[in-house]
Parts: sequence; C-alpha cells; structure tokens
Amino acid sequence: MTQNLNIFQLASQLASHATQRQALIAQNTANADTPGYKARDLTPFAESFQSGSNMALRATRAGHLQPSGGSSRAEVVIDSLFGAESPNGNSVSLEDQMVRAAEVRQQHDLAIGIYQKSLQILRTSMGRK
Repeated sequence: MTQNLNIFQLASQLASHATQRQALIAQNTANADTPGYKARDLTPFAESFQSGSNMALRATRAGHLQPSGGSSRAEVVIDSLFGAESPNGNSVSLEDQMVRAAEVRQQHDLAIGIYQKSLQILRTSMGRK
C-alpha cells in the first residue's frame, strides 16, 4: 500500500543517500593518515534526486541479492577543502569530516521524520491512531 506513495520513496532514497554518504565519511576518516589519499563525498541529494538516480544498492559479489529497480547511484566525487592537503598529499580534514558526519545525521533524521509523519497522516486518514 505504501509502495506507490512518492513521499515514502523520497524518504527511503534520502535515508539511503545518508547511509552511503556516512560510509564515505567513515572511509575518509579511516584514511586520514594515508599518504596520497583524497577525501571523497557524494553529490548532494537534491542533484542526484533530480537526475533520476534511485540510490540503489550495489552488489560487490556474485552471491549478493540484487535489489529491485534500477542500479544508478549518487556519484562519488573527490571533495576536499582548499588548503587542507597535507605535505604527504592527503586531503582529509578531520574537522571537515566531523561536520559532514553531523550533516548526514541531520539528513537521516529528516528522512525518518518524513517517513514517520507520513505514516501518521496515512493512519489518521484511515481513522486509526
């Protein structure tokens, strides 16, 4: 019943984008001391949503289950602060990554809030609480 409502699809895609972005932030943080490592991030959700990307999961092994729908994802881009590159070529700024992690947390909370409020409206319209 909720599969055909666009608001639920939007909330799901927003949460998926936040999950993928958090994974990249974790990789950036883990490689903060790796020589030559370049910080990466995803394109903003608004851009990937407007381009028709459905934030599908990626199978990394043949045994993984394939999700239904398309396989397009948000684009991973090299993204670092100007002047953040260290002498060994690493461009990860831990302060910047922590700020981005807080943004991702807010994005995920927004997705969950949209989903919960939409369910509440749907239940109220059916006469349930």
